[in-house]
Amino acid sequence: MSTESCRGAPGKIVPAIDRNLCEGKAACVAVCPFGVFEIRVLSSDDRASLSLRGRLKAWAHGGRQAYVVRPDDCHACGRCAPACPEGAITLGRAT
Repeated sequence: MSTESCRGAPGKIVPAIDRNLCEGKAACVAVCPFGVFEIRVLSSDDRASLSLRGRLKAWAHGGRQAYVVRPDDCHACGRCAPACPEGAITLGRAT
């Protein structure tokens, strides 16, 4: 996948995933040219913080969700947010 449109400085903008919306469909993994995302099984801490809706979604999808595993590699190309069918990804400034 070409990275020509991803000209942002890495690490200035980072993706955030709404755990109550993510269904682990991996569209973000497929479109990210920098390997910022991985699909993993929810951690017990993340599972405990879910709303009822989030728990039902997690159960229905095998407890698998996207995780931002390399936030410093994000070049803010913006491909991930529109690719997510649940609208679970937002981009924000790194803290």
